[in-house]
Formats: sequence, structure tokens, C-alpha cells
Amino acid sequence: MVAQPQSEPTWKTIVRLLRWDKPAGRLILMVPALWALVLAARGTPPLPLIAIVVLGTLATSALGCVVNDLWDRNIDPQVERTRNRPLAARALSVKIGIAIAIVALACAAGLALYLNPLSFALCAAAVPVILLYPGAKRVFPVPQLVLSIAWGFAVLITWSAVTGNLEPETGWLWGATVLWTLGFDTVYAMSDREDDRQIGINSSALFFGDYAAEAVGVFFAGTVALLAQLGATMHLHWSFWLTLAAAGAAWIWQYLRLRQADLPRPAYGEIFAQNVWIGFILLGGMILGELLVVSG
Repeated sequence: MVAQPQSEPTWKTIVRLLRWDKPAGRLILMVPALWALVLAARGTPPLPLIAIVVLGTLATSALGCVVNDLWDRNIDPQVERTRNRPLAARALSVKIGIAIAIVALACAAGLALYLNPLSFALCAAAVPVILLYPGAKRVFPVPQLVLSIAWGFAVLITWSAVTGNLEPETGWLWGATVLWTLGFDTVYAMSDREDDRQIGINSSALFFGDYAAEAVGVFFAGTVALLAQLGATMHLHWSFWLTLAAAGAAWIWQYLRLRQADLPRPAYGEIFAQNVWIGFILLGGMILGELLVVSG
């Protein structure tokens, strides 16, 4: 039987549905959007746009979480990590879940109205990817790629919101974001391998099998390469290169840890959460790098 929190207020249950009690997953979507915002604005993004990006990523991640849980409400009870989610535990009804998803979508759409036509069109293009990602786990061998493409829209939307167009530099940052997401979400999926195999759900961790750690290493190495190309193209200052070297060292350490035999399940969540801090360290390097270039 699925364990349910005793006498939990409805608002707390909704917070859990939106994953606002677990900020790492919200912040890790915000990071690439902030990367794009800072780089496209050359270190000085307008404050109103910062607010729209922050609120927009919160609304979008909330939508993604609720849609995912609606799709998986009959599967999540069979997975140790997800069995206490509100829809899986029947702490909230499907109707309430749908209503919350509609509200989240309406909030995201309302914020998108403040953007230019290209950014708004990219927001609209991202919605089907977000809605269909949970279904990809049932039919596509590497569903994390679909999630990574959804993550990549954060770069495209934000960059175009600043500049009104997409530039070659946007492509480098988009590619780095997609590979980074493939890396950390494969790590996340590695903790669920046995459960996913048992219930017949696809994941990149299962697809790469015994070579999952190597795949993560390749994804992180590709992220470093694309960010280095971006830094060279934009002539970023030494501060960016310093943080990129630190990120590279952290990803090497994570790769070596993933190769350890019998790594306990909680370790995968720890490595996932570490990527939030890596992302923000890189953001700090980008901000300082842009400001130093401009002042120089």
C-alpha cells in the first residue's frame, strides 16, 4: 500500500505536486535560461526581463511536473522514489491535477505575452514537447533526449527575448544545454533503473546499460567543448574560463564516482543536485566575464 502523509493541508500537497519543496529541479531549468539572458545581454540584462524569465521557468517547470505526474499516476506507485507523489498516492484527484496544470500553462502564457513575436512562437513550440515528454518514456528508447530538447527551449526563448533573433552563439549554448541535460538527467534515471526495467519504462540509463557512466562522461565532455567554443566566439574574460575549468573538474569527479560499483541510490540524487551549483558557478563566470569584457 502507498504511504500517504497524514493530515497534510491541501496547499502543502499542491506544493509537493509542483515540486516546490524540492527546488533543485526548478533551479536547474532556470540556469540555462539565465545563461542565455546574461550572454545575450552582454552581462546587463534588463530587470523586468529577469523577472519574466524567473517566473516563466517556475511556471513552466510546474506545468511539466504536473503533466508528468498525470501521465504517470498509475506507474509512480511502483517506483520507490515516486510512490508518494500526490497523484500517485491519490492525495489529489486527477481533476485537481488538470486544473493546476491549466493554471500553470495560463501563467506561462501570460508571461510570454510580454515577449517579442519570435520568443512567443518559441514558447508555443515548447508546449507540445513538455506535454508529450512523459509519453516518450513509453515509446522512445532515450526519452531524456526529449526532455533535453525541452530544456533547450529555455535558451532559445530567452536569447531571442533579448536580441529579437537567434545567433550562432545561441546554437553553441543550446547544444551545451542539451548535452548537459542529457548528462544530469541520465544520472537521475540511473537511480530508477531496476524499477523502470520491471515496469517497462524506457530511459537513457537503461538504453546505455553498463556504459551509462561513460555516456554521462561523453555528454559532460561535449558540454565543456561547446561552452568553450561559445566562450571563444564571444571573447569571454578569464573568469568564465576559470569557472568552466572548475565545472569540468567537477564533472570528471562525478563521472569517476558513477563508475564505482554498487553506488548507493541516494548518490545519484546528490550528483544531480550538484549540477545545480555547477550551473550557477558557470553563470557567475559568465556574468563576470561579460562585465570584464565590456569594461575592458
